[in-house]
Order: sequence, then C-alpha cells, then structure tokens
Amino acid sequence: MDRKIRQTRSLQTELKTRAEPDSQDMYIEGYFAVFNRQTELWPGAYEEVAPGAFDETLGNDIRALINHDTTLVLGRNKAGTLELKADSYGLWGRIKINPNDTDAVNLYERVKRGDVDQCSFGFNILEEKTDWRDDGTVKWTITGIDLHEVSVCTFPAYEETGVQARKAEVEQHRQRLLEAKKNQLKERMRKCLNN
Repeated sequence: MDRKIRQTRSLQTELKTRAEPDSQDMYIEGYFAVFNRQTELWPGAYEEVAPGAFDETLGNDIRALINHDTTLVLGRNKAGTLELKADSYGLWGRIKINPNDTDAVNLYERVKRGDVDQCSFGFNILEEKTDWRDDGTVKWTITGIDLHEVSVCTFPAYEETGVQARKAEVEQHRQRLLEAKKNQLKERMRKCLNN
C-alpha cells in the first residue's frame, strides 16, 4: 500500500461525556481504535490494528476534530486539551470541551444524548504485515501508525482511497500468482514436449 495515502478508520464505540462536579470542565472520552479487532473491508479482505501500533506516534501534535473537519478542532495534545493513551484494549482518548466553543458544546450534548456515538482516526501506515491466505482471503495487520487526528463522527467510514489502494494491492498479488502459475504450466508443457 502507498504509505503516502492518508487513511481513516472508523469505530462504532461507546463515547461518553463526563462533567467534573467541582468545576465546569466537560469531557468526551472513549476508544478511537481497538486492537486485534478484524474489520472486513470487502468480502475476503480484512484488516486489524496490532497492539503497539500507536507507540511511536502519541507524542506527535495530534488534534481531535469533528467529522475530520480541520476547521472544527475540539482539542489538541500539544495544548493539553486532548489526552491519548494506548492500553491493552486500544487507543483511548479524552477531549476537554471548550465551553466557549458552541460547536464543541453542541457536540458534547449530542454525544451525551446518544445522537453521535462513533469515532475515527486519521493516519498514515508506517508498517504492516500482509497475510495472503490459502483460501484466497487476505488480512493486513497494521503494526506502525503515524497518527494525525482523531474524530468524533456522525457517519464514520473507511475512506474510499484507502480501500481502493488495498484493492489494487490484492489485484497486483493475484496477477503475480497468475503469472507464476502460467510460467509453471509452460515449463511443464515444455518438459512434456521434450520427452
């Protein structure tokens, strides 16, 4: 896969809101990625994120966005308004809501009511393992990620460019297998004709 293509991955999750009782601080928190959860990209093609995939990236300047919109910033780890950590389950995050930002407060209320409960993350793939299975299926395990952002989303989805790149990779693999089989058949036919 072209590692220059920015990817997004989505998760139906249990985002929660929390308000500090002794202050006016409000938070949205939950898992933005789950480890070892196989996702079917299309029939016969699967992907999962491995534990440790985020380890080298959590110190980056990462933002929390609404629906991947870079004009709707909810928080930022550099500013101390976004906390991210990887544990044995996945990538957990907490966003401190700015009470003076109406978009952020409105989103907080939508999450609180359960109207919005999905999330996603934007990244580039640094490392991955590909398992071409004997049954014709394929599974990618992402082992290294360059994380750019996490988003609270109304309708998260796999970005079409990432799926198309995966499909192209599968097609190239199938073409290589077909060529190898053709060459084997030609060689066997040549040997039969020479005998």
